[in-house]
Amino acid sequence: MSGRFVTLEGPEGAGKSTLAAALAKRLPNVLLTREPGDGPVGRKIREALLHGDELDSWTEVFLFLADRRQHVEGVIRPALDQGKTVICDRYADSTVVYQGHGRDLPVDLLRKLNRLATSGLTPDLTILLDLPAEAGLSRLADKDRMDREPLSFHERVREGFLMEAKRDPDRWRVLDASLPADELADRAAGLI
Repeated sequence: MSGRFVTLEGPEGAGKSTLAAALAKRLPNVLLTREPGDGPVGRKIREALLHGDELDSWTEVFLFLADRRQHVEGVIRPALDQGKTVICDRYADSTVVYQGHGRDLPVDLLRKLNRLATSGLTPDLTILLDLPAEAGLSRLADKDRMDREPLSFHERVREGFLMEAKRDPDRWRVLDASLPADELADRAAGLI
């Protein structure tokens, strides 16, 4: 692979999608993608995960993993092989954080399942947009199934992201998501 794989992570309302769009305007040869939900299969899984009925925590994990496998093989790897910079709005770290730290499933097992689903594809860089949970949730106009979780869940998610960033400081960079959008985009582009 000759491309660069960059993921954007962070709690709800941190501005990942906004940052992704801004980076695509600032950087050459970029493919923007997201999880869950890129591609025809992914759109169906996204609908089930975000707008469907309540799901058991493990069902949630396996849906995310199925989406991720399809996404890596059908979208991410081909773009990287073409030398593109792939910027992905959420990836495997979200499963570790939301289902591991947030839902208290075994984090080490989630890491192993992610490695299996991705055949070991790890981002070159992960940018964490850090924002207090309450501030992020207040930015959301429409709330999906995950957004409606209690504040305590979202606080565990934020702390989980910060813990993951400390665990692998060579890959992760933490940015203050309360910065103005242009300043945040300039800082992120400087990291890539």
